[in-house]
Amino acid sequence: MTARSTKVLRGLALLAAVFAFGVVMFGAFVRLSNAGLSCPDWPTCYGRATWPEQQHEIAQANQAFPDRPYETHKAWREQVHRFLAGTLGALVFALALIASWRSRWERYAVIVGAICAAIGVGMYMRGEHHWSLLLSAAAIGLPLIAAMKLRRPGAWRISVLALAVVVFQAMLGMWTVTLLLKPIVVMGHLMGGITTFALLAYVALRYAGVGAQDDGYAGLRKAVVLGIVLLLAQIALGGWTSSNYAALACGTDFPKCLGQWMPPTDFREGFVLWRGVGVNYEGGVLDMAARSAIQIAHRFGALVVFCYLAWLSHRASRRGLRAQGLAIAVVLVTQVLLGISNVHFGLPLPVATLHNGVAALLLFTLLAALARTQKRHDDAMFLSLGH
Repeated sequence: MTARSTKVLRGLALLAAVFAFGVVMFGAFVRLSNAGLSCPDWPTCYGRATWPEQQHEIAQANQAFPDRPYETHKAWREQVHRFLAGTLGALVFALALIASWRSRWERYAVIVGAICAAIGVGMYMRGEHHWSLLLSAAAIGLPLIAAMKLRRPGAWRISVLALAVVVFQAMLGMWTVTLLLKPIVVMGHLMGGITTFALLAYVALRYAGVGAQDDGYAGLRKAVVLGIVLLLAQIALGGWTSSNYAALACGTDFPKCLGQWMPPTDFREGFVLWRGVGVNYEGGVLDMAARSAIQIAHRFGALVVFCYLAWLSHRASRRGLRAQGLAIAVVLVTQVLLGISNVHFGLPLPVATLHNGVAALLLFTLLAALARTQKRHDDAMFLSLGH
């Protein structure tokens, strides 16, 4: 690998990570502004590549989709989000292609996987859903196998793995529309975006040479990994809260819920993961007891994560990783304050969107700590040696 291509790979990894964060933020804005079904078809919007703007186009859209009247202030949000996600997909494809270029089979797997994904979208638009599903499965499977077979350091394999995740994320975006905001799919779509960001952020950190001089942080590394797992579980729980419209199930009370420490709850109903197909989940279908159970579970999860990450921040600082420990503490406190503000102020859109974005930033601080506890070798050295 030449010095120029090395620089391109590093820069592309950083660009893709930053762009993925932007897509996560904008996706949260779309979801929280109730624009998730503002384009009733996929990947077009009322049959158009962009969205209807002229009066005759709007009239045609309303005639074609009488059960989903066109809303100008929402449709552009959903379609712009799709454009951003598509651009991110192109960046990840380029990153995976460069990472696998020197390995013939893996390079061809990445290229064929991308072609399968593109043809699969075309098949879906033509109504050939079975063929589209098969091609999408190939588009996920080929880069996944290539990532496992690639004989290069971890960041290189993760660069290829990210392509499989992005394709699956696109399928979740499609199912979000076709399954009418089914909560498990909406939550999965959120987690897919977070996972994509996490993979790209970690790749960018490793390509940049973030790491330790020796491998003396094994114990702390395990603690950081557990912190990442707990945080991802809490983000998933937050996605479940949002997708079931349970964010304000406790009203504007905090720390109490509906004026009580333990109001009537129905945890069994609140955590049914799969319900009937064909149900429109916009606005939610659960009663107040089930939504309250979800909100209380989210608050309890937040308490557990706060206590653990506060301890982890202290431990990292004492082990000499003061910058990482301080970053975790600052972002953690910010996230908690945003969560409380969401409840107190009745879920204002800017605060709710920031709550999603800061969750991603908190994950990034843990990834940075993870990279810092690993020995500085492989990825950055592999680049500098010109492989």
